[in-house]
Amino acid sequence: MVKIGDLEEYVGIPRVGGLTLSQDGERLVVAVSTLDTKKTRYLTALWEVDPAGEKPARRLTRSAKSEGGAVFTRDGDLLFTSARPDPAAKEPDDEAPAALWLLPRDGAEARVVAARTGGLGGVTTATDADTVLLTGDVLPRAADAEGDDKLRKDRKDKKVAAILHDGYPVRYWDHDLGPDLPHLFTADLRAAGLASAGTSEADGADEPAALLAGQDDPRLELTDRTPDARGALVEQHAAISPDGTTIVTGWTQLRGRADQRSRLVAIDVATGERRTLVEDDAIDAWSPVVSPDGAWVVYGYETISTPHEAPRSGLAVVPLAGGQARVVAPGWDRWPGSPVWLPDSSGLLVVADDEGRAPIFRIDLATDGGEDRVTRVTSDDAAFTDVQVSPDGRTAYALRSSYLAPAHPVRVDLTSVPTQAVPLRSPAPTPELPGRLEEVETTVEDGRRVRAWLALPDGADAAHPAPLLLWIHGGPLGSWNAWSWRWNPWLLVARGYAVLLPDPALSTGYGQEFVQAGWGAWGRAPYTDLMAVTDVAEQHEAVDESRTAAMGGSFGGYMANWVAGHTDRFRAIVTHASLWALDQFGPTTDASFYWQREMTAEMALESSPHRFVEQIVTPMLVVHGDKDYRVPIGEGLRLWYELLAKSGLPADDEGRTPHRFLYFPDENHWVLSPQHAIVWYQVVEAFLAEHVLGRTGDDAVPYPDTLG
Repeated sequence: MVKIGDLEEYVGIPRVGGLTLSQDGERLVVAVSTLDTKKTRYLTALWEVDPAGEKPARRLTRSAKSEGGAVFTRDGDLLFTSARPDPAAKEPDDEAPAALWLLPRDGAEARVVAARTGGLGGVTTATDADTVLLTGDVLPRAADAEGDDKLRKDRKDKKVAAILHDGYPVRYWDHDLGPDLPHLFTADLRAAGLASAGTSEADGADEPAALLAGQDDPRLELTDRTPDARGALVEQHAAISPDGTTIVTGWTQLRGRADQRSRLVAIDVATGERRTLVEDDAIDAWSPVVSPDGAWVVYGYETISTPHEAPRSGLAVVPLAGGQARVVAPGWDRWPGSPVWLPDSSGLLVVADDEGRAPIFRIDLATDGGEDRVTRVTSDDAAFTDVQVSPDGRTAYALRSSYLAPAHPVRVDLTSVPTQAVPLRSPAPTPELPGRLEEVETTVEDGRRVRAWLALPDGADAAHPAPLLLWIHGGPLGSWNAWSWRWNPWLLVARGYAVLLPDPALSTGYGQEFVQAGWGAWGRAPYTDLMAVTDVAEQHEAVDESRTAAMGGSFGGYMANWVAGHTDRFRAIVTHASLWALDQFGPTTDASFYWQREMTAEMALESSPHRFVEQIVTPMLVVHGDKDYRVPIGEGLRLWYELLAKSGLPADDEGRTPHRFLYFPDENHWVLSPQHAIVWYQVVEAFLAEHVLGRTGDDAVPYPDTLG
């Protein structure tokens, strides 16, 4: 068992994600990410996990390009995407984009079954037909695949990277949008000889066409079902009906004044005819899932917020044939998501943040005009993702994580609830933790209960209290409830810190009023909640209230900046990817249209941390990546300049300052590459050691040599 503490060992721990179940319920596959030989990037492989929990996990794929997006066909073959070279190609291309591969259930070698120069992804299969649905990027001037190839080659040969936009948005999180944009493609597995004979009625042929043609390596014939998509499918998700005849997808509708809405459309696979399924100016709708009986579509929605009213998020259902949509479990004061239909289409399994956890819930849908019934399924103090249901509806499989363990596959008995999930034999080890986890809470002035996780190092007690680190989550609509490889408190617990993980106002899992309490006024209730729960944590006998620090990323970085300008109670503050000047931030973030729904210009100015720079007397470590498009680098640059020029701890006459700026030219919002993650933690540790622990001179924790 690996013990968390050594950073090199930590980044090398295998990481599990992306669980999928075969349609017969007999096979489970997960994706496992591990370091490459140079320890500079992660590679992902597919592993099979025994649903019974008896056999050890076994590896299915191996390449230097990774595999992902696994999904089973109804015949039990495994489809996945990978950019690894095609061994059957006359001239294998090491720089080829991701293609679609098929790993036969009989154990034969994986082979390419579809490829495009724009790449393929988003693989989905129909449960009762041999239809495959995929996404692929297409250049707007391309009339067909041949034209797309030619245009791409021309841009590459002439080294043209320019993009001409006629609408908004132009980028997303860490990547530019365009010039190619996603389209939806379908293909028939049987027509290409990739499904059992007699399992499809699509063409009425006695033998698969590809086999009749004598092809040894058949390829799918891809048909573009959305030739006029433009940017409508950017960051959208699509589903296909069980019979393979209808696609349902989120569809972005671009509007005037750089605004947009997300609606649902249904597309007839045979004709390409598109009809609107859900269009409501008061909501965004996305991520549809078609019921097993083909009658219903469940989808996620979020109301269009205003600067004075927080969004409401949840699920709704609409008939696939068209009709009136209705909200699922409207009286339940939680935000359910990730819906999975029960096999008989009578209800759903969903996940929802809840009191610092994210359990699985069952929603039995009312059929007589009554109320939907919500039942908590899992009693674990944990968060669940990637939920799958067995064909008989008696068992669920999922990935479970918490602050006690990273994601690992589990089995859930649906016949007796609530219940504890049973761990399966994971392909990745569970690391040993360097401390213990407790909960603390308080009640604030308006009567709301504010709670937090408190991670304490081994040996911390009244005689040996630990310095306290307040770590503020991002979002802000989120919760500290699941293991994070990137924001991991145990690495600092291993250095002797007690780490406080609070859920202040705006956090999810505590009801709509809890979100509303901080909406449009980030510097009020969220700030006072954080200070109140920190007061409680400082009273813990194992905490040294005289040595404290605060840190956060994204919205948490915003709050760290706000904290710095409003109190001197902390010895050091770390602010990562943080919002600093809200008037500047709003028009420059990648989703300015959403920001306009959050605050008026007056509210943004009132809540902007930059106005209080003169009051900052606490040393700050500023961290920012240049490829961060959600919180653009201008925020970090302005913060850094104003700290040195205007703060209560300005640079001296020789330009020296107690503040530090850790800049990553090629990283995004999170700083994800393994060696950069190591540098991030090393710099944070050295900075905190200097200012919180007072370790200087010969006793100082050194900054990493890799910084030069």
